[in-house]
Amino acid sequence: MRRVRYRLEYALVRLTMGLARRCSWGVTRAMGAGVGRLFHAFDGRHRRIALANVAAAFPHREESDQRAIVHEVFLHFGRLIFELMKFTGLTREEMLSRVEWEGAQWPDAGYAAGRGVLFFTGHFGYWEIQAIAHAAASNRSIGVLARALDNPALHDLLEQIRGCSGNFSIYRRGAIRRVLRALQSNQGVAMLIDQHIQAPDAVTVNFFDRPASTTLALAMIARRTGAAVIPVFAMSTAPGRYRMVFEHPVEPPQDDSPEAILDFTQRCTDVLEMYVRRHPELWLWMHRRWRGEDNIDVPDHGMFPLTGPGGGGDEL
Repeated sequence: MRRVRYRLEYALVRLTMGLARRCSWGVTRAMGAGVGRLFHAFDGRHRRIALANVAAAFPHREESDQRAIVHEVFLHFGRLIFELMKFTGLTREEMLSRVEWEGAQWPDAGYAAGRGVLFFTGHFGYWEIQAIAHAAASNRSIGVLARALDNPALHDLLEQIRGCSGNFSIYRRGAIRRVLRALQSNQGVAMLIDQHIQAPDAVTVNFFDRPASTTLALAMIARRTGAAVIPVFAMSTAPGRYRMVFEHPVEPPQDDSPEAILDFTQRCTDVLEMYVRRHPELWLWMHRRWRGEDNIDVPDHGMFPLTGPGGGGDEL
């Protein structure tokens, strides 16, 4: 039965990809928004989690505003999937014609130092497209920390999508060794820092004034390698056009003490929170980011096949 489901999922995604790549950007975005609207209407469990998270993060906003944010979040992630499928069908020149860059001097300086670059972001905006576009623009491969999909056919398809401009995935087994090797080769490595992480691989930081268990991997790798640590964010400026932002590098931990690791991780989290506060409709509020609180208990898997916490969500 599982094999049949996997085949049906794969066929549906391939059909969706074919449609997205044949349609205009406006139609592609509209189809993605329609899928997001359906999930918002029928996926009550994730909708309730998102509403609870948004209400806790923005307690002074009217309930109607909180509900509007959640509705737009579902639409955004629907658009993201469809736009990702269409974007990865473009040639390198077509990709670059649709992207504008801000802060490109920061990764250039990081690579010039010869110790590689650590990029971090969250499930925010168009992070998947940013990784692909950066590799296309710089001719430098990025190692993308990722979780394998359960569906083998979809896993292989996602590998093709992420690798269309030369990037490669780094999975849990042997991850540290591969990350260090990539940085030693002066390559980039990208990771997300906005997922709940179990101890002892985590520190607790404040995220929207609530304790959030967060990976300490970024801090430990930055301390060990001296690689530049650069926050990255991607937003849409028009249908099929994107603004990719590289923020000022975050200073690495001064030493290996728990206080230094916590301080660094908090500073990285603060940058992410700044962007989420500016554009709350672009972040994955459906994820149970804050655990151990009065939150709704749901399985830790993504609601979308290519982006959620259980569907490749540990990447970039």
